[in-house]
Amino acid sequence: MSKQAAYKVKGLDCADEIALLRNELGCKAGVLALDFDLLNAKMTVTYDPGKIPPKAILASINKTGLYAVPWELRKRQEAISLWRLYGRLTMAVISGVLLVCGFLADWIQRGSIVEALAAQNGAEGPSFDLLSTLCYIGAIISGAWFILPKAVRSARRLRPDMNLLMTVAVIGAMAINEWFEAAGVSFLFALALLLEHWSVGRARRAISALMEMAPAAARYVAENGAILEKPVEEVPTGVTVLIRPGEKIPLDGEVLKGASTVNQAPITGESLPISKAKGDEVFAGTINGDGALEIKVTKAAQDTTLARIIHMVESAQSRRSPSEQWIEKFARVYTPAMMALALAIAVIPPLFSSAAWSDWLYQGLVILVIACPCALVISTPVSIVSGLTAAARNGVLIKGGAYLEAAGRLRAVCLDKTGTLTYGRPEVQQVIPFNGHTREELLQIAAALESHSEHPLARAVLRKAEVENLAPSPAEGFQAIQGRGAQAQIEGRLFWIGSHRFMDEMGQETSDIHQRAESLEDAGHSVIAMGNDRHVCGLISVSDGVRENARDALQALKHTGVHRIVMLTGDNTACAAGVAEVTGVDEFQAELLPEDKVKAVEALVREYRYVAMVGEGVNDAPAMAASAIGVAMGAMGTDVAIETADIALMSDDLHKLPWLIKHSRRTLSTIKQNIAFALGLKLVFIVLALLNMATLWMAIAADMGASLLVIFNSLRLLEIKKL
Repeated sequence: MSKQAAYKVKGLDCADEIALLRNELGCKAGVLALDFDLLNAKMTVTYDPGKIPPKAILASINKTGLYAVPWELRKRQEAISLWRLYGRLTMAVISGVLLVCGFLADWIQRGSIVEALAAQNGAEGPSFDLLSTLCYIGAIISGAWFILPKAVRSARRLRPDMNLLMTVAVIGAMAINEWFEAAGVSFLFALALLLEHWSVGRARRAISALMEMAPAAARYVAENGAILEKPVEEVPTGVTVLIRPGEKIPLDGEVLKGASTVNQAPITGESLPISKAKGDEVFAGTINGDGALEIKVTKAAQDTTLARIIHMVESAQSRRSPSEQWIEKFARVYTPAMMALALAIAVIPPLFSSAAWSDWLYQGLVILVIACPCALVISTPVSIVSGLTAAARNGVLIKGGAYLEAAGRLRAVCLDKTGTLTYGRPEVQQVIPFNGHTREELLQIAAALESHSEHPLARAVLRKAEVENLAPSPAEGFQAIQGRGAQAQIEGRLFWIGSHRFMDEMGQETSDIHQRAESLEDAGHSVIAMGNDRHVCGLISVSDGVRENARDALQALKHTGVHRIVMLTGDNTACAAGVAEVTGVDEFQAELLPEDKVKAVEALVREYRYVAMVGEGVNDAPAMAASAIGVAMGAMGTDVAIETADIALMSDDLHKLPWLIKHSRRTLSTIKQNIAFALGLKLVFIVLALLNMATLWMAIAADMGASLLVIFNSLRLLEIKKL
């Protein structure tokens, strides 16, 4: 039986370290799979404990020169490893200081900065030359302190990487007596890696910010009545947690006492606070407003909605996008090809012409420096993780880079009706009084009659009366009439309420009232009739209301380039037609079984390929599986929806759909910009090297600049504003 073990790997910063670990562990007996989370420096090993124990796995990781500890002990590693935390900075500073000292020594000896610069090309000088050379050697050693061990391992396994490229370039510069440039390359490459490490750390901190949304401790009422404050991991379910105004809610729960507004933006991306009262759900990481709340804890810390979001964002990083997979395959061929090109440039011209060996060896070194693939390799995962994190901040959870990229290519979207285009519960749409009764009177009496019922239509009438501040009159002698309606005495007079059929049975229906009721039913509404002992007092129509922003959101979806929007529903045709007309979908299909929805989605996939199915994540799971992307609407607090869909919209805001498509395209555009810039710059320097016009300083500055520019370009995705 296989098991999994996770490790925090210090120094796991780019694809070269991943390749190193795959090479060391991938071929060992008992290792079944390796997964990497570059941004969190996390490695997950699936293994057979009967063939390889965890200690052997840890020893193999450390054998590569990377330092690893079990994931659960990562905080201890971070606390005690000060050298590993600041060593890179320390050695880069030492290298820079020694480089400056070496140059100053030559400057002082020669008396002119111009002569000092001219003398760097292998010129011999008085005694100060020895001092400057020693300074340059010190700068080279300190700059290459973290690079040289990796270069040696790369050479041993015959898999050239950027560390080997830089090391060969430095050794080559020393061989042709270019001490100043050798030291400069060593220092600038160490500086570039330091800045890159810092840039990647920023993306890591963006993910860590998700984990810090929930408070670390909670105050709750113990069984003996005492108020305790403990870490959220130790708070049991079922207890009452006390939340003061302005505090973050520590755990998922249900409001027992109090009323307040809660800012749910950290999870849903909603801009406005939501009112909460007794019986309402609240979620860890959201922010309480100006009222005190007492909540009953319904989920343990590791099972909260926020915890699931964090887990999904972390695991999403291991699902590589097509761009990441392409870059990884490209880098395998690119690095050895560049080494072969550098060798050819260094050897072929002097062999077949009278060109100086030192000049072309120098240009070969330039190629080695500019060929460093770091900018190319690191920019794509940083773009993907920045895109995933920005989406999570906006209440859109994406399960991997593949789905983030696919969202930008959508050409057709299928939407379920109930709970997606509509609110998912019946609401009063029209109140139509007859025979001299007023609208308010009709609604008030209907609420009095329905106050004894738990039927969904009755609940809709009561909600409507509550919204309009109409208090129902006391009803006496209430009597339910099974399957048809009810009746009761209100202020000494008999009133009845029920279905259209019940109104017909009461014998009070006129042709005008009958025609009005039928027109409502043809539009997909459920009709509630109400009358007294003499006549029909009025009609109330109830239906599942269309979301207020549905039409605008679908128009925005079309503006993104989506060619076809289709509503799929199991409801009757009349009801579906009414919703389709209001929302503006291109077409609808009604009275569908789950298997019919699957067939409809498959037909669209054959025509458009990139098709999304948007639903509630449970009932529409088969259709979601048939689509390119399954999107769950309003998934906050719904564990099954989060697990089922490829993308989960944590709020019910349909505008998240066009935002998602635009965000995906921004991410794809950023990746393409990064790749084009990194490869384009390298191509320019290859041409300059062939023309014998490039210098090592130009190459290292360009390489460092390219790495930083593509990383910062990727990190811009984190700054995307919320809806």
